[in-house]
Amino acid sequence: MRLIDGWLDAAEPVPSPNFNERPAEQEPSLLVVHCISLPPGHFGSGDIRRFFQNQLDSSAHPFYEEIKGLKVSAHFLIERNGHLVQFVATDKRAWHAGKSNYKGCDDCNNFSIGVELEGCDDQAYSDEQYHSLTALCAYLIDYYPKLTRSRLCGHSDIAPGRKSDPGPAFDWGRLQQLLRQAT
Repeated sequence: MRLIDGWLDAAEPVPSPNFNERPAEQEPSLLVVHCISLPPGHFGSGDIRRFFQNQLDSSAHPFYEEIKGLKVSAHFLIERNGHLVQFVATDKRAWHAGKSNYKGCDDCNNFSIGVELEGCDDQAYSDEQYHSLTALCAYLIDYYPKLTRSRLCGHSDIAPGRKSDPGPAFDWGRLQQLLRQAT
């Protein structure tokens, strides 16, 4: 695994227009785990990619009318089979966290890397997803000096009351154990 201009060679590049520059001298120091499924509760539709690229057909599902016009992205998506997709270079500011705060610092998009897991709060994530997430986290922790195992959190941690992902189905203990084995 290698980062080249913020793009991971082990990930499928699917560039999103939904990003901007990080504030000057701001490097990633937090990794935020999310989950998403489109339509909700369904996997493998390809609509997550279309959503992050502003190409989602809002007439394809009633829920899509609710998210029509939203401009969001994440740096990475890990599909159910463990396949890693990258939408935004890690040195750029993806639009994944929204209104957020981590340990007194607002606007987590400025200093975080967002990783979406294809899934739902209340459904188990796949072994393949845990293995891909572990490899990704281990690499990024090694690459970015300010990013550590203790600076991994869920969207629910930085936007409590507003967001619940990755939800109770995500096993933080398992991720930390896998990371200890990998590093």
